[in-house]
Amino acid sequence: MASTNITQLLATYIHALHILHHHGVLDGYGHLSVRNPDNAATFFMMHQRAPALVSGLDDIGEYRVSDAEPVSPGTPAAPLERYIHSETLERYPDINVVLHGHAGELVSYSISDVPLRAAIHMAPFLGEEVPNFDITKYYLPNDTHDFLVRDQRLGAALAAEFDSHWGPGNKSSLVLMRSHGFTAIAADIETTTYKGIYAVVNARVQSEAIKIQHAYSGPRAEGGGGIAYLTPRQIRDSWQTEKQLIQRPWALWVREVKVNPLYVNELDPDR
Repeated sequence: MASTNITQLLATYIHALHILHHHGVLDGYGHLSVRNPDNAATFFMMHQRAPALVSGLDDIGEYRVSDAEPVSPGTPAAPLERYIHSETLERYPDINVVLHGHAGELVSYSISDVPLRAAIHMAPFLGEEVPNFDITKYYLPNDTHDFLVRDQRLGAALAAEFDSHWGPGNKSSLVLMRSHGFTAIAADIETTTYKGIYAVVNARVQSEAIKIQHAYSGPRAEGGGGIAYLTPRQIRDSWQTEKQLIQRPWALWVREVKVNPLYVNELDPDR
């Protein structure tokens, strides 16, 4: 039997899965994990199940951070790519939540030379540079070349990308994964959900702006005018503002999934 605090945490976790599906960040695939606040050496994650259909404790397992193996024998199968979560949580003790999905808007930037950049003030967490993890560089001769993070070695390589372009103590909030998707991290569920949603929104806005810019034939086109991305100062100041306001959209997102009959959250006391 889960404690009251853990039950509350997992109720929020289930809401996040439903919200991320509702907003197109997760589809039938993808997954979310959250570190156990009572034991930092373990984490909770859905079993091998579509995010929108996770509804209660029977759909969630507890796994060891050290090797992604279940704490309790007989636990149903976890997502194959659970090593994304275990290795990221292992590398960054200040991170408690890991999100992995395959949103097409972000995949497009993983396979092109166009860098994903912070284009809107709602996505300053993208920073000045978004790393792109190319799993093909880490394949051994007998590995399966399906772009899935299947073991601890590949999970550790992905986790290292979060601080590959940053100084000590700093890391990116999101890493693209070539031909695959993305992984995002934060200290709590609400912030991670926010990052997933607005990373997709930012990618959509940036892609549309690029199309408009390339189609434009007015006087600015030959004058070198281009797309206005956030400056380093704007990135820093915008995130200082936005991270204080996450509960505002979170309340709306929870309401959206609670009134939708597709989503069932057995752990929500107000259901």
